[in-house]
Amino acid sequence: MTLFVTVILGLIFVILGLSADWPLWAWPAMAALLLVIAALTHKILVPARESVPREFLVEPDLPLPEPQRQEQRVAYVALPSSVTDYDFCFSATVRWLVLDAPEDAPYINAAGLAIDAVLHRARAVTAQQTPQRSAFVQHQLDGALAIMRADSTGRIMAMAQNVSLTLPEHDRERLARLSDVRKDEDVWEHERNYERSKRAYLGNDVLKDTGSAVVWWLSRNEEGVEGAVDRIGLLAQLSAAANNDSVSPTFEHLVSAPSVSLAHNATAGHTPPGSQQGRVFTNPPSGNSTEPDPFLDSLLPWFGFTADDPDLDLFAQRLSDLAQAHGKTSAADEIKRRFHRNGADQKRGDGDDLFEPPEPDEPPL
Repeated sequence: MTLFVTVILGLIFVILGLSADWPLWAWPAMAALLLVIAALTHKILVPARESVPREFLVEPDLPLPEPQRQEQRVAYVALPSSVTDYDFCFSATVRWLVLDAPEDAPYINAAGLAIDAVLHRARAVTAQQTPQRSAFVQHQLDGALAIMRADSTGRIMAMAQNVSLTLPEHDRERLARLSDVRKDEDVWEHERNYERSKRAYLGNDVLKDTGSAVVWWLSRNEEGVEGAVDRIGLLAQLSAAANNDSVSPTFEHLVSAPSVSLAHNATAGHTPPGSQQGRVFTNPPSGNSTEPDPFLDSLLPWFGFTADDPDLDLFAQRLSDLAQAHGKTSAADEIKRRFHRNGADQKRGDGDDLFEPPEPDEPPL
């Protein structure tokens, strides 16, 4: 640096001397001045000598230590949800920054404080959420833990990144099954309420009495007034049965006796409304009975057979074979005996007894 300054100043002086046409004695004076300037520059630029050599100092300069990495990965930490026994599985990278502390402050484990602070913040979020929404809660945690915040001790600031929140597979399957059951229960509860409402409507409104039942039928069949009149007896029976009561005396004359009605319809070849056609049974006669079978007396006219029908013997034979095929041997023998006897009686001219209608006071069952 001293040489550089001297050369620059020498060139400046030479340019000035040539341009000003200095006398000869001025040039030696200029050279002496340059030497003085060079000596002063060298003195200024050279550092002062140390009183004690560097190697003998108490704390010599040492290489700076490498900075400590202030982050740690935590994985598979259970965090509670709003449902008991269903925990989230939490993983994240925790980062922290140690704050300045007084000289007498105790030593700390910065990693432990940082992890505890992050888990405390994460727990406050997950405890309010249901386990079915683990993906949604993970995004919430990403935002809640993305800011450096001081912990409760005020010694560090902590945050988390690379957050992962999952729910165990067996818990997901169990929750799915419970969800299906709850949905089925809701559907069943609605159906039961609908059925209960319908029963209450029919029992407490429609079938409250015979008059309400008739009005309800007319509201459904506005053009069927005559049909409503024909059904008053049936509606009276329905309303009485719905209220566990007997038919009102006002409508008793419109209600026919069940046994007489069944007997009349059996002989007429049809069944009354609301009854099941052909469901009239009686116990089969014993094998040694000599009395006419009232069931056969009602059955043959019901099928439309008369005493002089040429197909009567064929029908009797098929009926006997059918009973035999079902293992009813005694009934098959009785049918053969009855038709054989009546066939013989018919040859004698008295076969019409088989088709005589039953007595009115003893209708067939």
